[in-house]
Amino acid sequence: MQITRAAEYAIRGVLYLCSQPKGTICLLSEISERQNIPPSFLSKIFQGLSRAGIVSSTRGTGGGFTLVKDPNEITLLDVLEAIEGQIALNVCLLNGNSCENRPICAVHEVWREAQDSLIELLKRRSFAELAEANRLKSEAAAREPQASD
Repeated sequence: MQITRAAEYAIRGVLYLCSQPKGTICLLSEISERQNIPPSFLSKIFQGLSRAGIVSSTRGTGGGFTLVKDPNEITLLDVLEAIEGQIALNVCLLNGNSCENRPICAVHEVWREAQDSLIELLKRRSFAELAEANRLKSEAAAREPQASD
């Protein structure tokens, strides 16, 4: 399983919103520029995040995007599933284990255990935690001496 570019951009966009003061409305162009994401692609991604109840959009002058939920209540799993749909490491794990080979497949339970572990990890990681880690890393990078050319 590989995270798509859309999912990566969704995570970056939500992290950007989490780094803003609560209730801040950010223009799509600002998020796009700061996160280096094509604006038309970001617009489509944010539509999915809006349908999932993670962000909301405001039209018109002063319009843009803001978080609907507190960053403590948004998990990596929420954002990934908003963009990618249900996470499944293998087709046999989709839609309630409708695998016809399950009774004789020695690998099925390995896929199930791996998928369950991944989902649990993604559920535990909130965007508040990730935004704080980003802030600390940015501050540390800013203190690092820059290599001279």
